Amino acid sequence: MQNVEIGKMDKLIIHFVGNKNNGDGVKFSNLLTDFSDVEDYISPLINRNFKTEEFYQFYFNPSLELNPMYHFISSIFNNKDSFIEQSQNAARYLYDKSNHPQIKGGELCVAYINDCRFEDEEVDCVAIFKSESKETILEVNSLKNGIGLKNVKGLSTRKLDKGCLIFNTSKEAGFILSVIDNTNRSAEAQYWKDEFLGVQPIKNEYHQTNEFLGITKEFITKELADVEVSKSDQIELLNRSVDYFKTHSIFDKEEFVGEVFSDSNIIESFRKFDQQFREEKEVELADHFEISSSAVKRQAKAFKRVLKLDKNFHIYIHGDGELIKQGIEEDGRKFYKIYYQDES
Repeated sequence: MQNVEIGKMDKLIIHFVGNKNNGDGVKFSNLLTDFSDVEDYISPLINRNFKTEEFYQFYFNPSLELNPMYHFISSIFNNKDSFIEQSQNAARYLYDKSNHPQIKGGELCVAYINDCRFEDEEVDCVAIFKSESKETILEVNSLKNGIGLKNVKGLSTRKLDKGCLIFNTSKEAGFILSVIDNTNRSAEAQYWKDEFLGVQPIKNEYHQTNEFLGITKEFITKELADVEVSKSDQIELLNRSVDYFKTHSIFDKEEFVGEVFSDSNIIESFRKFDQQFREEKEVELADHFEISSSAVKRQAKAFKRVLKLDKNFHIYIHGDGELIKQGIEEDGRKFYKIYYQDES
């Protein structure tokens, strides 16, 4: 985990960016936003939502310099007086990319933050976040004969829909960014990271661990399901996968494959799946890397270990797959036989 501290906000401006497909248009601000009354809400909002495990950097083929957002942000860091102009350029560019029917219009907030700390370096930061979902609060009004309530919709002070922090470090490599996207997760609507920002993950231990566990889960739950591997066996393999990452500090692909899958046919099938997945998704992974415990913790939550039998039973499988056996009665009814020592 990186040592990151967010500094003090120096500038803030807010634009409205609609859906281009619907012809919503863009509404630009020409003046900075006075945030003196809300700074105590904005700073915790940023600190609470952005993670410090996985980081990204701008990229563009054939040249990084051709990435529009990289150009806008570079201009701001080079000359803070260009902040308003470049924030408008960013809003205009986001509008051009907001042409999928599922994309919602919303306020685009751009902030300049002084005196952040990234590892041992003191750097400035540009924060960009877009609000697509509004929260409803009840406004209390004092009336002549009592108290009235009115529902008011506004920006959330708890959760960000989309955002990024761009730290002014490693400029030649594309800066360093922390990115969040909590809405529009379908592949066709992943415009925030891919189309607008144009970023790719920095291939550190967190990224490597997270990606390989993702590939493993995809193989076990989908590929093996197609060759009639039982649900209980799939869950056992998921357990073995997570256990390997929890009990090792260094990942070795050949060691992992042998310990988790053991069966030669499954091993060969996994190797083919892994190679095909990397080629199709253009994922670059090492076969030997340091394991990130925070990535393991995150991915482990997505590894479902529950065996659901109709609507009658849920069996949680945490360990030895030899203690659960599957079978079929002569009358066609399916069953599981479970061995145990203690009941609680």
